[in-house]
Amino acid sequence: MQITKALRNRLLASAVLALLLTAVPVPAHATSKEMIELQTQVQQLLDMVQRLQSTFDTRMGVVQHLVEQTADNTNQMSATINALQLKINAQTEATGGKLDTVSGQMQSLNDSVDELKSRIAKLDKSMQEIQTQLQSIQSPPSGAPAGQASDPNAPQGGGNVPAASVAPPLKDTFQAGVRDYNAAHYTVAASEFQDVLHFYPMDDLAGTAQFYLGEIAYRQLNYNEAVKAYNAVLEGFPGSPKAPAAQLRKGLALLELNKKDAGVHELRLLIQRHPQTPEAAQARTKLNGMGVRITATTATR
Repeated sequence: MQITKALRNRLLASAVLALLLTAVPVPAHATSKEMIELQTQVQQLLDMVQRLQSTFDTRMGVVQHLVEQTADNTNQMSATINALQLKINAQTEATGGKLDTVSGQMQSLNDSVDELKSRIAKLDKSMQEIQTQLQSIQSPPSGAPAGQASDPNAPQGGGNVPAASVAPPLKDTFQAGVRDYNAAHYTVAASEFQDVLHFYPMDDLAGTAQFYLGEIAYRQLNYNEAVKAYNAVLEGFPGSPKAPAAQLRKGLALLELNKKDAGVHELRLLIQRHPQTPEAAQARTKLNGMGVRITATTATR
């Protein structure tokens, strides 16, 4: 392009010079054949310059049109890609929300089934205990005469009951376990909480005693046993006031065992099941500190 412009300028300069020369008046006898040929060549050069200029302008117009068309196509393609990206993002968010909803519904259904199983197990255990008591009442002691068992006026209880079967006081045993736990007498405390579970499995304090067994294992860094104890609370005592704390501690114990996915899953379940509890707030803080995303569905359910 620069070479063409330079050539055009030179030809124009030559043409102007020739015009100036022809414009200078000369005597008639000075006109010669060489002067006529020079004028002819100058005219030819002017014609060539005009043709070059016309060709150059035409091609530049075509190039400019192609550049504009390419720019328009690029802008249209960019707009199409942006629209497609927005559509994909919207579909992804909608799909994620549906999955979270279905997951929450399935989890609620599983929780209901687990609670039903727990109630059935407790009912079965109660029926077995009643059956055992009935059998004990109906069968005579091994050292008594055969007729004595059928005598309605025969004395009951007393020395026929082994000392080991006598249940300790519930509240006293539980409070003693809590005191020993706070004093770090974990072996004694575990034995007392086990007594609560053994003699009073249907009482509300049984779930709390099971939770303290998990806490003892957690403090002793026995995280596997702690997870088992917390599971016993969640499965056997889903209505216990210690259920949120058990799920929180279970999640933390799994994280201590380097089971990140399982631990995060438990903390998210805690937020779903008990969103307004202090344990749920602790779970959110823990997940945020780990850089784990908490979905809006999870946080508000």
